[in-house]
Amino acid sequence: MGVFNARNQNHAGMGTNERISAQSFTRDVVATVNTRRKRRLRRTSTAVAMLAASLTAALAASCTGQHGPADDGRGALKTPTPRQSAAVRPVLAVKIDNAPAARPQTGLDAADVVYAEQVEGGLSRLMAVFATTLPPAVGPVRSARESDLELLRQFDDPTLAFSGAQHKLLPLIDQAPLNPEPPSKATDAYFRGTGKPAPHNLYLRPDRLMHAAPGRDALTTGFRYGAAPAGGKAETTRTIHYPAAGFTFTWSPDLHRYLVAMDGTPTVTTDGKRVAPATVVVQYVKMHKSAFHDVLGNNTPYTETVGSGKASVLRDGRVYDVDWRRGKATDGTDFTTKDGKPVNFAEGQVWVVLAAAP
Repeated sequence: MGVFNARNQNHAGMGTNERISAQSFTRDVVATVNTRRKRRLRRTSTAVAMLAASLTAALAASCTGQHGPADDGRGALKTPTPRQSAAVRPVLAVKIDNAPAARPQTGLDAADVVYAEQVEGGLSRLMAVFATTLPPAVGPVRSARESDLELLRQFDDPTLAFSGAQHKLLPLIDQAPLNPEPPSKATDAYFRGTGKPAPHNLYLRPDRLMHAAPGRDALTTGFRYGAAPAGGKAETTRTIHYPAAGFTFTWSPDLHRYLVAMDGTPTVTTDGKRVAPATVVVQYVKMHKSAFHDVLGNNTPYTETVGSGKASVLRDGRVYDVDWRRGKATDGTDFTTKDGKPVNFAEGQVWVVLAAAP
């Protein structure tokens, strides 16, 4: 009622006040019109001046005969380095669940590189890196670990798809030189499948994060591809054990690939395809306890991928005992023979199993 009465009193008190208000309103309109006219004139004058300056600069540039970018007053243009080429788009790295309940996985056969790493309780988890192909779906997607940040530094601004992480790790992920894309950020890129119970049913649609595969140039891993090195010895099967997980790679002469089995079961995708890399690397690394634990109190191991050590490279049904070296986090990993010669991998998918050094 107070508002209603105040309005009635204002209407009742019109007359002289109404005439004064009308005069004020007229003055305000005239002032506004004049101000707008002045602003239009200033904008017109500014536009003409900018056009004239642009034409003058263009004529000056054409007269000098320079074909490179002109100095615009902000300093010299930075020439991209090979690892910073503007034409190379970032890879997509996806953390993939590898618990028995998560198998079979989706899209794993389309990855260019698959890293296997040890996590809490001696179990394993995978990181699939995609550069040449983006499958329609990938998963199940699970959480990131601290070691992933060091491993991913070899790529230029990679996109990391993961389901989440321990809350104390999230700030480190946000500060890392990568593009984190969890479901909380890219809601429309994820969906829940119906064939497995949660949390083993979260899947990614890669084309919702990037329109096209970045291409092979984005794989700045340091890997070399080509003819096999001299030497080596015949070996058709290799098994690597974690405390609570195992990987077996068996050479198939017919496929000219290694058939993967995990925990004694052949590894297939959800569409029935056998996962079969052309090269398998067993990279022996240092592992130590990190500052992180899972919900059960199990410590999260930290896997060091910067440094040097020994590795076994399996290709073409033979094994090569080699050395590996990664000088700093932004470097790829070099694999060399005992006499220092680079070791080529076979064309095709590469699996890198990160195993504890003896």
